[in-house]
Amino acid sequence: MAAPVTPKNLKEPQRFTSGPFKGRTLRQHIVRRLILVLPITVLMIILAKSGLMDRLVDQYTFKPVSWFDDTALVQHLRLTVTRNGMTGDRPECLLFVVNGNSPPTATMIDVMEKHSGKCPNPDMSLPKLFTLRVDRPAQHVDTDQGTPGSFHPIP
Repeated sequence: MAAPVTPKNLKEPQRFTSGPFKGRTLRQHIVRRLILVLPITVLMIILAKSGLMDRLVDQYTFKPVSWFDDTALVQHLRLTVTRNGMTGDRPECLLFVVNGNSPPTATMIDVMEKHSGKCPNPDMSLPKLFTLRVDRPAQHVDTDQGTPGSFHPIP
């Protein structure tokens, strides 16, 4: 049974007497948790802000069969276009318009710049930046950036 509370006992930190925290005070337990959790949290924030997490997720999830899935392909191209410096816009400020009538060997995707919401110059316009030509079976992408109508490989 616990000792009665006296002024002498109040000055001593209360320690756990059973369980996984045996022999530690609550303060020691909290400090140990912070020492573990705080650096991990800071590391995750840095990885997310640098874009490294997006690239790692893309490498892990984008498989050869994803070339035939428009949603996965657009997400992959969104990261590729911004990572390669083809545009200075944030990935969420790009709009990809897939031409559904194109053959699988030459799917045309227009890349447009959004000007709404949190994107720069919110005037609700959608200027076209360039076009991507995707050969899905060969897993190859060409662009006409800088030379409209004349395609060359993505840098």
